[in-house]
Amino acid sequence: MERVVVITGGTAGVGRATARRFARAGAAVAVLARGQDGLDATERDIERLGARGLAIAADVADAAQVAAAADRVERELGPIDVWINNAMTTAVGPVEAITPEEFARVTSVCYLGFVWGTQAALARMRPRNRGTIIQVGSALSYRSIPLQAPYCAAKHAIRGFTDSLRSELLHDRVAIELCMVQLPAVNTPQFGWCRNKTGHEVQPVPPIFQPEIIADALYGVSLRPRREVYLGWSSIKAIVGNKLAPGYADHYLASHGYSGQLLAAPEPDHADNLFAPVAGDAGAHGTFDRRARSRDAIARAATVLGAAGTQLAIAAIAGVAAAALVLGVRALASR
Repeated sequence: MERVVVITGGTAGVGRATARRFARAGAAVAVLARGQDGLDATERDIERLGARGLAIAADVADAAQVAAAADRVERELGPIDVWINNAMTTAVGPVEAITPEEFARVTSVCYLGFVWGTQAALARMRPRNRGTIIQVGSALSYRSIPLQAPYCAAKHAIRGFTDSLRSELLHDRVAIELCMVQLPAVNTPQFGWCRNKTGHEVQPVPPIFQPEIIADALYGVSLRPRREVYLGWSSIKAIVGNKLAPGYADHYLASHGYSGQLLAAPEPDHADNLFAPVAGDAGAHGTFDRRARSRDAIARAATVLGAAGTQLAIAAIAGVAAAALVLGVRALASR
């Protein structure tokens, strides 16, 4: 049976790879974005894969545009089964270098855009008492890093919003699945078109994952919903490590958080997409293909286990290791 899927920010990076993944599986896919070049190219991708596609020009920071887009999807494709909030933009640099307008714009897209998308999905799913909403999050929603305060703050806000809503849905006995997938560093075009105020070329903090790994996880979660997924070992380490030793993480990132993001090359002269889309079709990948992994067994396992299962698995492994260490010490002591 054909499912109807909506992906905000669906024309580049993770969104583009995810649109292709769902189209390959036979879903009807609607993508929301601002840039017409990317919209046209993504719609062609979807149709080339044999699925029905619908590309809608919309700025997710505008609640009315998002609601109108949802209405159009239901008129032209049918009832929405899966809504994926993914759209993002950002400004990278020290807090003092980011203007109030830049902070407001990142917040409007990366946080409020998720709120408007969630409300649009709920308004249409609630009467049917079914559907799945997936928030594309980040390990940075737990462990912030320097030079990315606007983006990290928005991701934290999404997590707080999602947890509040989840309790409301449980209270009302609404059978809508609400999921959040916390991403690692991904090879997407965002590093080439973010507003960069560092003076250096920027990169995702290694290890870097290809967007298709994320697309597979989002597709898997849509079939077998999980409350939350920590995607990949780097995300697991950042999230669990921050819970255990946040002060240590503060000092570690003060020493290593800059070199992990800033390259020696000066900031390239390019247009950014903070307030207006960049012309052209950016596709799914950024410029880090040679350094990005295309497969990851831990990401696949984490998708199946979910965050709770992942933490239980870590605890079990740690328990076995501790027991083995104790037995080893006792064996040495008995000699």
